[in-house]
Amino acid sequence: MQRRKWLLPVAVLAIGLLSGCMPVEWAPAIAGFEKQDQLTPPPKHPILFVGSSTIRFWKTSEAFPNLPVLNRGFGGSQTSDVLYYFDRVIARYHPSTIVFYSGDNDLAAGKPVDRVVDDTHELIDRIRKRLPDTRLIFIAIKPSIARWNLIDKMREANREIQKIVEARPSDVFLDIGPKLLDANGKPDPALFRKDGLHLNERGYAILNDAVRPHLTR
Repeated sequence: MQRRKWLLPVAVLAIGLLSGCMPVEWAPAIAGFEKQDQLTPPPKHPILFVGSSTIRFWKTSEAFPNLPVLNRGFGGSQTSDVLYYFDRVIARYHPSTIVFYSGDNDLAAGKPVDRVVDDTHELIDRIRKRLPDTRLIFIAIKPSIARWNLIDKMREANREIQKIVEARPSDVFLDIGPKLLDANGKPDPALFRKDGLHLNERGYAILNDAVRPHLTR
């Protein structure tokens, strides 16, 4: 897939701000993170969890109690939102490792697969240029009951993103999708909350087990 540059002129940015579709909606959440940092200084060079609600609801401190984890997920966000706030939610922490999840909100909002891939490529490029010693653990877009209609687009995006992530040997593309499916190949309701979108404790247990070896090696 050819990578495209999605350029947003000033006029388009202005229209986006007026229409309320720009990521300024996340400004209170980002300011909240900064207030937390003032009250409780984060670990130096943490294992940084960042992305959308899969990250936000992840009880990372409980799952990895002996590791310097820091959770900066903001639910409902898209990859472009993380790009917008890159300096404030990623770069300022100088993380040793980044665990990232996003993408299904992007597709659910109507963004085409190539836009999601391009935003992801830009984010990964920025991490590698600005934080060259930081490892990346990229969690593939996961299937869910609520968004099963998007599964083909999710899988297409994952295939392209995997190539980008694995172009650097130290980085990891982690796909737990198959472990979230039942015997019929559909999302297992036993692993999701009642909303059919977010993982429950059993679902997170699968995610914890998949991620842990890459954090402790």
